[in-house]
Amino acid sequence: MTASALSDRLATLLGPRFSQAGPPHVRVLETRDHHGWLLDDLSFDFAGETAPAWFLRPPSGQVPAVLYAHAHGNNYALGRDELIAGRGSLQGAFGADLVAQGIAALCIEMPGFAARRSPPESARAKAALWRGETLWGQMLAEQRAGVDFLAGHAQVDETRIGAMGFSMGCTLAWWLAALDPRIRATSALCCFADIGELVRLGAHDLHGDFMTVPGLLATARSGEIAGLIAPRALQIAIGAQDPLTPPTAFDIARADLTAAYAGSEAALRFHIEPEDGHRETPAMRLAVLDFLRRELAA
Repeated sequence: MTASALSDRLATLLGPRFSQAGPPHVRVLETRDHHGWLLDDLSFDFAGETAPAWFLRPPSGQVPAVLYAHAHGNNYALGRDELIAGRGSLQGAFGADLVAQGIAALCIEMPGFAARRSPPESARAKAALWRGETLWGQMLAEQRAGVDFLAGHAQVDETRIGAMGFSMGCTLAWWLAALDPRIRATSALCCFADIGELVRLGAHDLHGDFMTVPGLLATARSGEIAGLIAPRALQIAIGAQDPLTPPTAFDIARADLTAAYAGSEAALRFHIEPEDGHRETPAMRLAVLDFLRRELAA
């Protein structure tokens, strides 16, 4: 299957909430100071459902930007605030570090989290499937709308837009980059594994309902989907002891991805922590910031 055909097939599997989504209506509710930059409190309107978002930007000038996808962690009270407050699995919030790098950041609250906790994830996922849609498709459509916002913002260099995230945010980041060629560089932390192998191992049940895409296993493996990003810059960071990334599932995905990057090997980078699990390490943080500086801020 060609890259174009695979992209079209994935869009179909994700459902009409992804394939037919239009541009969002965005309002600025308030602006405050954050580490010397401006933090806009935004409201995105997605087909009648409001989604809060933080947009971290400089007081003036044009800069690169990242679409920051927040994690899951079974902590439904935490959504967009991960960007500015962090979470237990991270080495602090990324917001301050991105300011130091001169990179703007947008984080949209996912459906089922924080201000959007009702209806909850399970109810959303089931209702979507019964309608012939997917919650994963809705999440990706909203993240893609975030890229629309960044690409059209006067303070963002639309040629230097990245995507990043941890855990659920990791998977969203590389899926988004696979389906949106505007993403120049992607940093994906702690969630990269072949889904078919996860099912074989029984490890798929460690993931939430949000990631269910009917028919996906007959269409493509995880590494083949991520391979659509090639030859653009991609960083995959994992802990080798992470139950969400078992060794055999990671090896399959890595082999597929490496094959897709044949001829552009320098654009693909792996950071593996042999003794760590599902968490960001200090070395991983340094690697991520170095990657973003090289690919976006330089």
